[in-house]
Amino acid sequence: MYGDCEAISSMGGNLVVSSETLFTSTFQNPNFTYLPLEPLPPMIPKEENGSLLRGKEEMKSGSESELQETTEQPLKKKRYHRHTAHQIQELEAVFKECPHPDDKQRMKLSQELGLKPRQVKFWFQNRRTQMKAQQDRSENVILRAENDSLKSEFYRLQAELSKLVCPNCGGPPVPGGVSFDELRIENARLGEELERVCAIASRYIGRPIQTMGALMPPSLELDMNIYPRQFLEPMPPPILSETPSYPDNNNLILMEEEKTIAMELAMSATDELVKMCRTNEPLWVRNNETGKEVLNLDEHSRMFHWPLNLKQRSSEFRTEASRDSSVVIMNSITLVDAFVDANKWMELFPSLVARAKCVQVISQGVSGTNGCLQLMYAELHVLSPLVPTREAYFLRYCQQQNVEDETYWAIVDFPLDGFHNSLQTSFPLYKRRPSGCLIQDMPNGYSRVTWVEHSEIEEKPIHQIFSHFVHSGMAFGANCWLAVLERQCERIASLMATNIPDIGVIPSPEARKNLMRLSQRMIRTFCVNISSCSGQVWTAVPDSSDDTVRITTRKVREAGQPNGLILCAVSTTWLPYPHHHVFDLLRDERRRAQLEVLSNGNALHEVAHIANGSHPGNCISLLRINVASNSSQHVDLMLQESCTDKSGSLVVYSTVDVDSVQLAMSGEDPSCIPLLPLGFFITPMELMNDGGCKDEANEHNITTGSLLTVGLQVLASTIPSAKINLSSIAAINNHLCTTVQQISSALSSNCIGSCNEGDNGKEK
Repeated sequence: MYGDCEAISSMGGNLVVSSETLFTSTFQNPNFTYLPLEPLPPMIPKEENGSLLRGKEEMKSGSESELQETTEQPLKKKRYHRHTAHQIQELEAVFKECPHPDDKQRMKLSQELGLKPRQVKFWFQNRRTQMKAQQDRSENVILRAENDSLKSEFYRLQAELSKLVCPNCGGPPVPGGVSFDELRIENARLGEELERVCAIASRYIGRPIQTMGALMPPSLELDMNIYPRQFLEPMPPPILSETPSYPDNNNLILMEEEKTIAMELAMSATDELVKMCRTNEPLWVRNNETGKEVLNLDEHSRMFHWPLNLKQRSSEFRTEASRDSSVVIMNSITLVDAFVDANKWMELFPSLVARAKCVQVISQGVSGTNGCLQLMYAELHVLSPLVPTREAYFLRYCQQQNVEDETYWAIVDFPLDGFHNSLQTSFPLYKRRPSGCLIQDMPNGYSRVTWVEHSEIEEKPIHQIFSHFVHSGMAFGANCWLAVLERQCERIASLMATNIPDIGVIPSPEARKNLMRLSQRMIRTFCVNISSCSGQVWTAVPDSSDDTVRITTRKVREAGQPNGLILCAVSTTWLPYPHHHVFDLLRDERRRAQLEVLSNGNALHEVAHIANGSHPGNCISLLRINVASNSSQHVDLMLQESCTDKSGSLVVYSTVDVDSVQLAMSGEDPSCIPLLPLGFFITPMELMNDGGCKDEANEHNITTGSLLTVGLQVLASTIPSAKINLSSIAAINNHLCTTVQQISSALSSNCIGSCNEGDNGKEK
């Protein structure tokens, strides 16, 4: 009835129809016949008990009576009855036991609750409908989640299919729609056709012709079993993916009750760090021979009682502890932000931190820093495959506090002892005890940083050439961290400065920043590729006399590096010369041009120079190759960065084309420019004898030397799936050995020349 009213009102906006005409008109429909309706009877008043009066005819059922009531009083507002809390509670209790009660149960329940049997019946019907709707909604949520999961899996597989390459030619795979059976049949048919053509051709030329299978040379694997002795590691090369892979510890998430314990441990660790930074003897005892501070382990155990029950120290673990302090050119807020952000922390320490990520933010803190607690993962490395990396999960807490009326920022790392005992462990085992730094603001944007490193490392044999370097704390000690931090802060200050004059063809401050960012990426790529981080497997070359040459391959398919198969070789040699002498030789392009193996007989000319530190060796240079050649020939450029501090020195360079440099200087994103860096890592090292101690006979003559690590990379093939051959390995090994020999000869001749000049001066 009401549907007919709506149909009429929709036919015209201003059509007015009287109630008499509306209810007495007959509407014709091709499918149905509507009979005219009688006019509504006059309104009948209610009785005092609220029930409606019956009509002229006696209804036989409750439903017919209800329909009659609705028909007779369309304008009367219906009274709704709400059940009491007691009634609903009783009904719910019965519903749990019996969702479908019979007539006797409904009658009994209506008498107990003071309801009509029909009300009880309708309540159970509505409750069953509500229960079914809830089940449908929950099933819908589950199905929707499964649908999203299947979609994600479908998109992932689709992306993997798009990245597939042919293992033989390196090209895209055969598109879908062609079965393997069809390909086998076609391959057999082509093979028979080839043999038939070769047989016909051999009749004319008078000699047999080999088929294509015999003409193709066998693919040379990197098989090391042909050498007279076995290698230390297997050779399967890793694949350098777009994003670094991390250990699979998906269940490493702290629950709510564990977060409270973690915050209490953070307070204890902060208190321990502050005391270790500000307390001297008897906690720290200075060694008179080396001048370094040594941690008194007995005093440390007496002063600090770690809240969790830790395992007792074993002879298999070695404790490393060191402390140092320095002033850096960066304010405390910027430093704290760099420590809280895992990516910035990696960029700040490229020669120490290979990988880092924030696994879980346990507490956001105030403004993201003060009171921030994070669960982190990090892999620390030395720039050589001869030293194993150190991996650890730890908690990092940041807090601003007042100590003796002085404001400090405390950054403390402490272990996960007691939370998870099933962590994927590294080799060797590494555990960070409460370590970190105190940062105090100073005038003019400087900060005083006091650093404490305290850890336990499993006692495993290290290559003898790096044994003293690692065991003395020079590799991962507090002095190393602070030296790198001081140099990197100067670099960042140079990056942000606008009043530093540059030399050469740099057109604008923005071009200067882009060139520095490109060089920073070059440094990071070099550091990661010459260490044993990310599970890179290195193989020893048996021809090296001191067993220090390692090679590896990796497949590169992402932007930023040349795509293809990269062959990398690294060698470490001890030199009896101070590390700054080696650094000065390698960073100077004019002196390095004397080394034929590095310059290929080409002259180098500096066309741009950016100073990024107080030391003159901390700089970025853009060098032109073949500057004396004909200008019509192709001109290549070389991007070089050199940096030095107390912990060691780096000289890294890579060839770039002119278009790429112009792209970077014009303000475009330089991340797509392919770089394949080569370089040198020089570390200061005391002269050691076979026993691992100082050589007393030479203590007053030559007391220091240096370790020179040379890292070379070549693009062995533009096809990532190609196989490396032994000739490429022999070529890069010879190149590496020749490089080290020429550097040693150049240093020896320079030392003899300086000694002769000194003798001539004395005679005069």
